[in-house]
Amino acid sequence: MNRRRLLLGGAGALAGAAGLAAWRAWPEQGLWNPCLGALPRALAEHELVRAAWTGIDPAKVWDSHVHLVGMGDAGGGIRVHPGMNSLLDPGQYARRLFFMNGGCVHAAPGGVDRAYVERMRGLVAGMRPGVRLLLFAFERTHDERGAVLWDKTGFYVPNAYARDIAHAFPEFVWAASIHPYRADALEALERAARDGARAVKWLPAAMGIDPSAARCKPFYRALARLGLPLISHAGEERAVLGAEAHALGNPLRLRHALDEGARVVVAHCSSLGDDHDLDRGPNGPAVASFSLFARMMDTPRYADRLTGDVSAVTQRNRAAPVLAALLERSDWHPRLLNGSDYPLPGVMPIFSVRALVARGLLAAGAGEVLKAIRSHNPLLFDFVLKRTLRSNGKGFTDAVFETRDFFATPLRGAVRKRTAVLS
Repeated sequence: MNRRRLLLGGAGALAGAAGLAAWRAWPEQGLWNPCLGALPRALAEHELVRAAWTGIDPAKVWDSHVHLVGMGDAGGGIRVHPGMNSLLDPGQYARRLFFMNGGCVHAAPGGVDRAYVERMRGLVAGMRPGVRLLLFAFERTHDERGAVLWDKTGFYVPNAYARDIAHAFPEFVWAASIHPYRADALEALERAARDGARAVKWLPAAMGIDPSAARCKPFYRALARLGLPLISHAGEERAVLGAEAHALGNPLRLRHALDEGARVVVAHCSSLGDDHDLDRGPNGPAVASFSLFARMMDTPRYADRLTGDVSAVTQRNRAAPVLAALLERSDWHPRLLNGSDYPLPGVMPIFSVRALVARGLLAAGAGEVLKAIRSHNPLLFDFVLKRTLRSNGKGFTDAVFETRDFFATPLRGAVRKRTAVLS
C-alpha cells in the first residue's frame, strides 16, 4: 500500500480527530501538501505580500505558536505514541501522516527530526530578516500522583531538545513544557528559565492538568516571579491524543493562574467547542468556550495579564464562529499575539480560503495568490492571510504581529549558548 493510498484511507479518521469533520466537499487544495521550494520572484514580490509587511518591523515578529515535532531519530529524546506508527490505530496513524506531510518531512525516513528543523529554517528564510519562531517543547501526560502515563501521551518533545535547537539556530527561540504535578516541577521551571525559555506551554485536556487545582499555585507564583508567561490551550481539543479530559480545557480554570499573578496566553483564543459556565456552578450550562474567553478578556483586573493567541483561528472549523469577532475587537488587539500553529498551515484540508472569501472576510482577488503562497511557504501564507483579512473594514493591527516584546522580558541568568545539534 503506497503513501498516497494511506493518506486517502486515513483522511476520514483524521477528520474526526483533528477538526475535519465539517467537510462538505473535497478540500480546495487537496489532501497532499506539494511542499514546493522557495516562492517564485513574482509571487514573493506580489503586492499582497508587500502590503502585508507594510508598517511591520520584521525583527519584532515572533511566531508565538510553533510545534517542534519529529520521530526521535536525531537522538534528542522525542517520543511518539506507538499507535501513530500502526495501521491498527487508523486515527493516530492518519494524524502522523498529515502532520509529517504538513511539515514536508514525509519523505525523510530515518531523518525526520533534522528535515523538520531544516524545513522550518527554509520557511523563515522566505519571510523577512529578523523573523523568529517560538518552538514548543511538549510535556507528557501525568496522573494525579504526578506519574507519567506513556499510554496516554500522544507525543513528547523534551525541554532539552527544544532548548538545544533554539540555541543552535538564530531563527528560533523556545518555550518549555512542564507538568505542574511533577515532583520536580519548580526545579524544572527554574532550569528552563536559566536556559532561556520564553514561556511555558500546556495542553491541559491532553496532559491531564487541572489549571484550577490548588496544587498549581506554587507553579503560578514561580511563573510570575520569573516573568515567564503560560501558554495554555483552552476550549475543545481534537488533534492530540492524551488524557482526553475535555473539562480541563475550560478557559475559566485559568483564572487561578491570573489571580496568582502569572501572565496567561489562551491559545487559539478558546475558539472551538463548548464548556460549562462555571460562574453558574460546577455544572453550569454549556456555552461557547470563546464566550468564556471573551468574558475574561473583558474583566478589568485581568487586563495586564491575560492575552490570547490567534493561531488556528483561520482554520475552517474555527473561523466561522470567532474570526470576525476577533478582527472587530480592536480594543483587544494589543493583547492578541499572532502564531501560526505550524505545521498545521501546511495540512491542506483544514483551511479554506474559498470559505473566507464567501464570508466576506477576504477579497476574492486575494484567494488564488494566498493559495499559491501556501504551496510554497505555509508560514508566509499564515502571516499574509491574517494581515489581509477584514471584517466590517477592520483588520488585525500591527501590534498583533509584533510579539517580540511580550516574550523578550529579560530572564535572570538566562544563557544563550550555541549547541551542536543535528550534526
